[in-house]
Amino acid sequence: MNSIFDRKSIRKFKEKKVGEEEIRLLLRAGMSAPTACNQREWEFVVVTDEGVLGELAGTSPYAKPAEHAPLAIVPLGNCGAMSHPKFFEQDLGAACENILVEAVELGLGAVWMGVAPDQERMGQVSRILKLPEHVKPFAILAVGYPDEIREAEDRYDETKVHYNRY
Repeated sequence: MNSIFDRKSIRKFKEKKVGEEEIRLLLRAGMSAPTACNQREWEFVVVTDEGVLGELAGTSPYAKPAEHAPLAIVPLGNCGAMSHPKFFEQDLGAACENILVEAVELGLGAVWMGVAPDQERMGQVSRILKLPEHVKPFAILAVGYPDEIREAEDRYDETKVHYNRY
């Protein structure tokens, strides 16, 4: 559980490429997430091209870390394959969290930048990545070797816990 507690958003990265094996492990972690009715409707675009990373960075004020990251992973929902489409954002949220935790395991840093359900952002990312209409972008995960030191926060708050009833 240390990787869960040690996870923090990293927005600055060293100029060092993330290896193919690390990328495969990140994707494997994402695909190990639970999904509604085991639909596993996800697909992923792995972005290492500096030009594409720069374009993704312009999709929102919060996507700037993608510009200088050596890697971005864009989780996608394949609507044509979904048996339970109303749960795709929950499914991809679990996949993103798994990727973020695996990044910590691998000595990497990462930050989750929201795309869905914002239609404008979804449209921009779809155009940049040339996605077919039935494939919807969910988020942009910028990943790399951290070039900043941030302390993980203990976010446990007893006042948010209720037993049996609110």
